[in-house]
Amino acid sequence: MDKKLTPSLRRLDGHYMAMQAGFWAMFAAVCAYQTALLLDRGFSNGQVGLITAVRCLAGIFCQPLLGGFADRHPDIPLKYLVSGSLCVSLAAGLYYQLRPDMGMGETVAAFLIIGGLEVSSYPLMDAMAVQFINDGVPIRYSLGRGIGSMSYAVVCVLLGLMVGRWGVESTLAAHTGLVALEVLLVCTYPAYRPKRRPAEGIPQRSQPAPALLKDNPRFTLTLAGVLLGMTGTLPLSNFLVNVVLSRGGSQAGLGAALFLMAGFELPTAFFFQRLLRRWGSGRLLLASLAFCALKGAALLAAPSYGAVLLVQPLQMLGYGLFTPASVYYVNETVPESGRVRGQTVMMVASNGLGGMLGSVLAGWSLDAGGANLMLVCCTACCCAGTLLCLAGLDRTGKIAN
Repeated sequence: MDKKLTPSLRRLDGHYMAMQAGFWAMFAAVCAYQTALLLDRGFSNGQVGLITAVRCLAGIFCQPLLGGFADRHPDIPLKYLVSGSLCVSLAAGLYYQLRPDMGMGETVAAFLIIGGLEVSSYPLMDAMAVQFINDGVPIRYSLGRGIGSMSYAVVCVLLGLMVGRWGVESTLAAHTGLVALEVLLVCTYPAYRPKRRPAEGIPQRSQPAPALLKDNPRFTLTLAGVLLGMTGTLPLSNFLVNVVLSRGGSQAGLGAALFLMAGFELPTAFFFQRLLRRWGSGRLLLASLAFCALKGAALLAAPSYGAVLLVQPLQMLGYGLFTPASVYYVNETVPESGRVRGQTVMMVASNGLGGMLGSVLAGWSLDAGGANLMLVCCTACCCAGTLLCLAGLDRTGKIAN
């Protein structure tokens, strides 16, 4: 990268942390209270699970398309793809906000757009930092992700206060404002300009996702483990309101539980690089799924709302560790020409398919047996995912491709 054209590290680092904070604040406004909002609008647990699954399903289709387009057109700065996606999602979110009486069909359509464009933009935002990191610019990605988690936590508390005073519909107004702010942050982020490298033979072409999985069986096995692990993990946050209510808490009390859950992801940011150097991304990925299983079991055993709050620190080594570990794992195992696609494949397996299956599983189990049955199913999925990820380790303790 030309030093004359390279923005200062201080600007890149600070601006990227602000983008992470903005994204997770926006994500909290649309996702943290989505179950409470949909229930308040008269939908059943099963319908809520279906709508949430649709949001995740949209990401499954859009993320590979966006990632593949980015890989094929490296001359187009990623910030334009991200900001464009967010603008379309902003329009859908505003329409959803202004139509509180919309039925199942319109609600599904709104969540299709939000899930397909807003939530799916995150791996591209990850890649915006990874591009600079691969060129030797030491952007502190894990710290930025930790600040994003703290932003999520703080916004959850503020949303809880808003819900207590103005009702759960007020979260949609907060979402609209936060998406607009994130568009501004993304648009003003410095564009990446790659280093000029001498041509060496035929340039390597990006592998399509099916070929990437076929040629890397251990990577594929790991993704299967991630899929099962996230199927069990994501309902622990998306449907936390059901756990809180079953243990004597309230919708307003959900804010405190979400604050602790997200806040305990922040410490991971400070010691992640040390853990990465010592254990490697593969072992950290495995450990994160194991702690997700432990959290599910601990919530199942929690007898009260206070006990639910005491369980939340397990998030630090669970999902809080999973996110940076998965990003570094893909960056270490996928060829350079397909790293953007690799990030999207990982996101599809985790927040996409995992979120979709987890939402369907949670909706069914809540209707069939309440919060306890949901927690049993979630814990079982996390355990199965941990075992699959363990099978993906080679003899040196690393997840190989």
